[in-house]
Amino acid sequence: MSDTIFSKIIAKEIPAEIIYEDDISLAFKDINPQAPVHFLVIPKKAIATINDIAEDDKALVGHLYVVAAKLATEMGFAQQGYRAVMNCNEFGGQTVYHIHLHVLAGKPMGWPPYTDKLKIE
Repeated sequence: MSDTIFSKIIAKEIPAEIIYEDDISLAFKDINPQAPVHFLVIPKKAIATINDIAEDDKALVGHLYVVAAKLATEMGFAQQGYRAVMNCNEFGGQTVYHIHLHVLAGKPMGWPPYTDKLKIE
């Protein structure tokens, strides 16, 4: 897998506002926030898409959600609620091909998340 902006953040080659780090994951504020609180939780292991998650990665992916919940509690929005989502490939809205969990909070989240009508043929 080629270098991504996330691999460069992990290597500390480019700056990010890091809010959490351990041996296998990193969390940092999104540079283009879509909610009052918007951060990403990423594995330090490079995995391009959800489709590339292997059986051996189950604990790692679960760890990303544990980190998200821990930060939600520490930041004070866990009980109010939040959205945690991963995008996959182009139609899923993925723009960086290194899996990442978006954590969004601080406002009510609507459903469906994308409300423009699409013509599907």
